[in-house]
Parts: sequence; C-alpha cells; structure tokens
Amino acid sequence: MALRGTNQEFGRPYNRRIVLESIRLHGPIARGDIARRVGLTVQTVSTIVRELEEHGYVLSMREEPRGRGLPPATLRINPEGGYAVGIHVTPLGIHAALINLSGDVIESAYREAANATPDHAFDLIGAMVLELTGLRPGGRVLGIGMALPGPFGVESMSFIGPTTMTGWKDVALRERLEASTGLPAFFETDMAAAAMGERLYGLGTGYSEYYYLYFSVGLGGVMVHDGSALRGAWGNAGEIGHIPVVPGGEPCPCGNRGCLERYLSLEALRRRNISEADWVDEVGPIFRNAITIIENLFDPETIILGGLASTDLLEGLAGSVAKLPNSISARNDRTAPRVTVARGGQHAVLRGAAALAVSGVLSPRFGQIFTAERERGRDILQGKGIAA
Repeated sequence: MALRGTNQEFGRPYNRRIVLESIRLHGPIARGDIARRVGLTVQTVSTIVRELEEHGYVLSMREEPRGRGLPPATLRINPEGGYAVGIHVTPLGIHAALINLSGDVIESAYREAANATPDHAFDLIGAMVLELTGLRPGGRVLGIGMALPGPFGVESMSFIGPTTMTGWKDVALRERLEASTGLPAFFETDMAAAAMGERLYGLGTGYSEYYYLYFSVGLGGVMVHDGSALRGAWGNAGEIGHIPVVPGGEPCPCGNRGCLERYLSLEALRRRNISEADWVDEVGPIFRNAITIIENLFDPETIILGGLASTDLLEGLAGSVAKLPNSISARNDRTAPRVTVARGGQHAVLRGAAALAVSGVLSPRFGQIFTAERERGRDILQGKGIAA
C-alpha cells in the first residue's frame, strides 16, 4: 500500500513526505529499499535523505561489518527531530497532545468546556499548547493540526445540533489557531483526522482500501483509498450519519427525519439511557444494515470501527457481525474480517491532527489535500460556513 513518488521536479515536496513516511514505517531501511518501495531513483532518494538528515528528521546508522565490505547504511526516523501538536475540539471539551515524528504521544491534556465559544476555545488551546510544548524546551515544533466536527461550509448543516458547536459559523479557523499558538496551523474534520491517524499508526498500516466508521457524539465515516482519505468536492465526504434510514423516523437537526446517527451514535445511546449491552442489541439491525450499505458502496478490504466510543462498546458492535446481511464483501476468499475495531482510540484523532501539520509543513503540496481549504473550493467556503 506504499505511496508512489514522482521523478518530476514539481513533485519534490511530495517525494520528501513519502520518503520520510517510508522511513518511519519500515526503518531501519536502506536507500535502495526506499527507492524500490516508493518508485523513485536511488539518486533522488539519496538527495532527499541528505536534506532530511541535515534538518535532523532522520538518522543514519551502519551495522558492524560481519564479512568483507561495509554493510549499507540504514535510516530511521529521529523521534526527537520535531514535534507537532494535535487538537480535537468536541461539543464537550478540548483534547490536545504533543506528538513526536514517530507518532508517539509525549503528553496529552484535556479541558472540559461544554459548547465552548470560539474565544474561550482558542484561549484554552493557546494555554494548552504552551503547557505541552514546554515539556520539550528547545524542541522544534513544526505546527499544529486541529480536528473538529463537520461538515464545513453547508449552511443548513454546519455547526447545528448536539453533534457540533454552536457559534462557530464563519470562524476563520486557520487564522485564529495560528494567532493563539504562533504555529503553522491546519484543520480537518475529526473523522478524517481519525481515519488518517489509524492509517499512519494503527490497523490502517495493513490495508490500502478500508472504511473508517467514526463513532462520536454523531456518526461519520471516511473511505481511505490507496493510503489517502477520500474527501469529496468540498471536503465533506463521509457524513454517513445523515443518511436517512428510517422513513418518517426521528427528526434530525439537519432537517431530515430518520437519519442514521439518530439511532447509531453516542448521543443516541445517551438519549436511550440504557446499558451499552442492551443498546447494542437494540440497534444491531440498523448497525448491520449500515455496514452492508458501506460495503456495497465502497467495496473496502475491511471496515474499522473507531472514534470516541469505548473499546467495549465497539467490540460489542463488532461482535454482532456474525449476522451481517449478504453484500459484495461476503467473499469466500477474504483474508481480513469484514469489521474490526481500531487500536488508536482518542489518540487516533490527535495523531491524525498532528500529522496534518507534519505533512503540511514538510511537504506543503501534499498537506493541502488533507485540509478543507482547497483551491477549487475557496470561493465557495468563504462567506458560506467556515471562512477559509
């Protein structure tokens, strides 16, 4: 599932990112092996590696010779070569973490802040960033990535209802985040950040085509194709929670009735006020139908359940898949389970958010595809939802 490089000069920032990613995933690794994995020439890889070494992002080492000749030098990530801060804003509070280049969480913090206003939230974020970065005085902090509920730029749906934060419409997120922290800033929906965190540091490393079903206050999902999240024309693909599944069902803040997340989400569990086990039994048929819909739409290798739900709750849902209806995923030659549970938990969102900053700073052209601000959508986003 390795990303492939390009030998065109305009692709250098992208190549730098995928070479660094190859070293992180497979190190210690020799330059020739990197070249074979990413489809670049050894000369191109060597040039990029020299640059990464000079900046302290990677380390070179050579084993003691065991025979004639020197063994090739191998490369590994320098975990302390840089850090990024991941932020996750939810309707309940703010999570933050300082994360190194290997994806290790150095420290995390949480501030309870129900339905925080933008002013309050950015004040808290500024203080949390100072606290976290102070743990590595003199360390190079590359940037900050923020994940928050979507969709973005949809007047009838953005920042409306219990799954989002009221009062955040038309907030210039990037500018406010940079002003409160002094760091290069990037943002993404929480479900896309979680999916990318799982791809970089969790079960997603073993798949090139998987669907990440994100359980939070609401419900979302992201198809990861060939190592990248499919984001749609305006960056809002994945709002599976707003698919109407029950005709004439419960009213949803989006204006429709019977939306999936009215029955299958942490907010739905809270409203039912029953045990998790009873709730899993109750929503089992709806959950299994949702899985079948995802499989028939996207044909993933597997569906990974993750998000803010407890591992016990996700395991309970995954345990009900023995009764899954038929779909194109019900193949006799399957080697992966149709449904599995993510490893990352809350840290998947924070790691994915931090990865936005690492990708965006080290390879700006590649980093752009992870943000909701895209060139072709800039005019639409400005003044209609979030300011770009």
